[in-house]
Amino acid sequence: MLKVLIGQIGTGVVLAAVLWSIYGITAGYSALLGSLICVIPNAFLALRLAVSRRDRGASALMRAAYIGEFGKLTITVLMFSIVFVVVRPFEPAALFAGFIAAQLVILAGLLMRDGQYQAGQTETKNGE
Repeated sequence: MLKVLIGQIGTGVVLAAVLWSIYGITAGYSALLGSLICVIPNAFLALRLAVSRRDRGASALMRAAYIGEFGKLTITVLMFSIVFVVVRPFEPAALFAGFIAAQLVILAGLLMRDGQYQAGQTETKNGE
């Protein structure tokens, strides 16, 4: 979980720097805000799931996952609302680009993990 969060932050910073250098400061901080709108709720969910691991049992994990997902969605909506109301000027395309880029890091992490799992399964079969 921590690797994905660090990857999301890194992706957001790199995208913000690129957009800042090409389109200016407004696009840069808009992209950074977009990535933070993704990272902060994901950190909340990760924290909820990590805390629930101390309490054994599937029901505790499911309860933490439901609360974490609801909290993640609520925080995401709240953060988008705050940015749209408070931040002036901002670049909506850069904001959503930062958000989407950070979301894609999650997908990349899942695909890499799946690839590692499949590679491990292949080694196990060949080693038998």
